[in-house]
Amino acid sequence: MKYKHLTESQRYEIKAYLKCHKSQKFIAEQLGVSQSCISRELERNKLKRGGYNPQRAQEVANLRKERFCNNRLFTKAVKDFIEQKLTQEQWSPEQIVGYCSKQEIEMVSVERIYQHIRADKKNGGKLYKQLRHQLKHRKRPVSGKYEVIKNKKSIETRPEIVLTNQEFGHYEIDLIIGAEGKGAILTVVERKTKFLFMEKLKGKNAKELAKSMVNMLLPYKNSIKTITSDNGTEFAEHQYISQKLACDFYFAHPYSSWERGLNENTNGLIRQYIPKGTYFEKVSKEKIKEYQHKINRRPRLTLNFEEPKNLFFKFVNQIALAS
Repeated sequence: MKYKHLTESQRYEIKAYLKCHKSQKFIAEQLGVSQSCISRELERNKLKRGGYNPQRAQEVANLRKERFCNNRLFTKAVKDFIEQKLTQEQWSPEQIVGYCSKQEIEMVSVERIYQHIRADKKNGGKLYKQLRHQLKHRKRPVSGKYEVIKNKKSIETRPEIVLTNQEFGHYEIDLIIGAEGKGAILTVVERKTKFLFMEKLKGKNAKELAKSMVNMLLPYKNSIKTITSDNGTEFAEHQYISQKLACDFYFAHPYSSWERGLNENTNGLIRQYIPKGTYFEKVSKEKIKEYQHKINRRPRLTLNFEEPKNLFFKFVNQIALAS
């Protein structure tokens, strides 16, 4: 079996499993790699005083890539495979690399695929239009007063058990913006059950968002342990949310969407009903709730085809009975 290159997120998962005293065999099964892959990873990145540091392991892996990975792998066959999956299946670079890793197909890195897409765009190509985000990044104001979110807790201080999805009550939140930056939809997802909450907002006002979120989650206050968001100033009232819901609020690293991967993926499901470019004033609150219920009734492969709705309320009821 070929050695499967671990991603940065997988390395943090390894650390979390180790802290929970899980075996190498168990970790390998959860990550979908061989046990020898985990063994090599831990041996190669063993610290002098013992233990494993995922950040250091990733830095070492990046250095190895710089030394040994060059364009020789970007063959015509690799290029054709990438472009076929992009244009015919609309797979993301992450999905292409993940699939090839699982099927043991030779493939370049995610970043190398993005480089190819950017170069194609520069030359007038249209590969970028097959991506969900079309290489667009959320724009921030470049002038005027810069708002700083006070008293932020970094995701680095978040309990590592959150990554394992073994514990109920850990949430990710995000904001979907409407056409021309008008209107917004707050999305909240519970990690273990994949249960989704959606709420229509007038815009990105932090106080309005905080009040809406508290009202939405207050009935489940006893089961909420952590909330994680990106660094958007719309989450500036995080202390109010944390106080009202009696939970810890954490912020992911800038430009690290993988740290809230579930929320990003769930937003993709929402786009099936509310495509990019939609004017949110044309979408009623009733319709948004209808879409929420539909998504929560979908059997999920990652849940062994259970419905998020059933699992979520099962855990909520268990906590209510135990209190």
